[in-house]
Amino acid sequence: MATPLVDKSPDRIAGMFDAIAPRYDLLNRVLSAGIDQRWRARAVRSLALTGRETLVDVCAGTADVALEAVGAGPHGAARAIGVDFAGAMLVLGLRKVIARGVRDRVTLVRGDAMRLPLATGSADAATIAFGIRNVADAAAGCDELARVVRPGGRLAILEFGVPRVPGLGALYQWYFSAVLPRLGRLISGHSAAYSYLPASVGSFTPPAEFAKMLERAGFVEVRADPLTFGIVYLYSARRG
Repeated sequence: MATPLVDKSPDRIAGMFDAIAPRYDLLNRVLSAGIDQRWRARAVRSLALTGRETLVDVCAGTADVALEAVGAGPHGAARAIGVDFAGAMLVLGLRKVIARGVRDRVTLVRGDAMRLPLATGSADAATIAFGIRNVADAAAGCDELARVVRPGGRLAILEFGVPRVPGLGALYQWYFSAVLPRLGRLISGHSAAYSYLPASVGSFTPPAEFAKMLERAGFVEVRADPLTFGIVYLYSARRG
């Protein structure tokens, strides 16, 4: 996959996600054939929660991961704090939180992944689902995660990858670069967002290098597990 220069300035990214917010959840379901929900559930399970934790979900979007975390029964979080800098996404997320009747357990806050509005060591666990590649400085985002997660706390990050199965990689790249942008534009009406998606995936740090980035930030026991033939990677770690 090509690695073009991608503009990840916070104002541009926030504006882009604000523009596609009304169709964001629908597009996630359509473009992933519904598998994105299973990926998020897998990420939450990897945290081995006990029902007592405070979890911070960075790049929270419309709060899917935060809701998954508090809705996982005895293996969920006691409380989830979702942080995102796209206000329109958070508005939609709040509607979902209210509809689920968990406003006392899920708090949504507007903020930047590189400057989280949270105290040091205030979270027992942290997640990011398909958002770390959108952070202008991914290393700074990892440092912030390490700052807010207490020692011993768990981390789970989902991010797109490139399948390594012979033949599947080429098919995936064709879908990502030719089909997905057209579908995205058709459904969302936004001309740039779903061209940005394949470009941002192609320019993101490879799995082994991103795992090392997490280690440099202060995480240990870092794993990079491919899901669905490597279309997505689940990065899991513990705060050292």
